[in-house]
Amino acid sequence: MRTLRRLKFMSSPSLSDLGKREQAALDERGTQQRRACSNATWNSIHNGVIAVFQRKGLPDHELYNLNEGVRQLLKTELGSFFTEYLQNQLLTKGMVILRDKIRFYEGQKLLDTLAETWDFFFSDVLPMLQAIFYPVQGKEPSVRQLALLHFRNIITLNIKLEDALSRSRARVPPSIIQMLLILQGVHESKGVTEDYLKLESLIQKVVSPYLGTYGLYSSDGPFTHSSCILGEYNFCDVGLQPESKGAESTSVRCF
Repeated sequence: MRTLRRLKFMSSPSLSDLGKREQAALDERGTQQRRACSNATWNSIHNGVIAVFQRKGLPDHELYNLNEGVRQLLKTELGSFFTEYLQNQLLTKGMVILRDKIRFYEGQKLLDTLAETWDFFFSDVLPMLQAIFYPVQGKEPSVRQLALLHFRNIITLNIKLEDALSRSRARVPPSIIQMLLILQGVHESKGVTEDYLKLESLIQKVVSPYLGTYGLYSSDGPFTHSSCILGEYNFCDVGLQPESKGAESTSVRCF
């Protein structure tokens, strides 16, 4: 009888073990609740950003809620993946929404609709993205840089823009020139890329002469020998401001 009681006592969990198990269960429950909260916040931010790209706008006080959601996420373990999520999910999906409305157009129709798309993006979408993600300002690359690079790669370089600009009777809207010059002022940390050079080839079709990465170009082809004077470029003609300190506004006169 004594032996049976001793075995029962030895097999029974101690109070400390019970306490540890209970605490572990509480911790697990808390982790699940935080993840659920984070997922709900992600979804809220996702829906808000996509609504902006879809021209739906945001309800009253929603911008404040999104700001708070961004701040909360930055404090969690998901914060380290924030930039990756912004690029691969929100910006990519948003740019595809804009591109799909114009991707099958050609010629003058493409130029006119791209100009309208750029005006909407630059005047409405970009400022709203900067406002939504205001809590992450100061980090590099900035939300502005990322958004402009995605517009360049997903829209500008993925439509038949070169063909439209090359047509003899093409009427290039000022917004197209503004778009190309602003995108020219955005650089990636890895330096000059193939996509950047593709952009320069488009600029050469609307700005002549044009001083690019590998020299000076005119509508007749690259200059081999020339003396150049760099002067002030009048950005007021296209409503353009330099994108960064390294992108000074210049025009080129050669003789």
